[in-house]
Amino acid sequence: MRMRKQRSGKPKLSQSRILPSVGRSLTFRAEVMPGRDRAERTFEVTRVLSNGRVELANLYGQHSLAEFERT
Repeated sequence: MRMRKQRSGKPKLSQSRILPSVGRSLTFRAEVMPGRDRAERTFEVTRVLSNGRVELANLYGQHSLAEFERT
């Protein structure tokens, strides 16, 4: 009898994708900030929170990694 492999619901991401480091630049996806050039959508990480969200230089609030382009 053959056994089927069970797959988890979430794809595995690299560690750098899960926890960005302070000083790294992240670029918002174009859908999040329409009408802006890539340079205008790029910000530097100032703080990485324990819940996986980040705070950015010159931008108010906390942001989820889903808002950014994959590198």
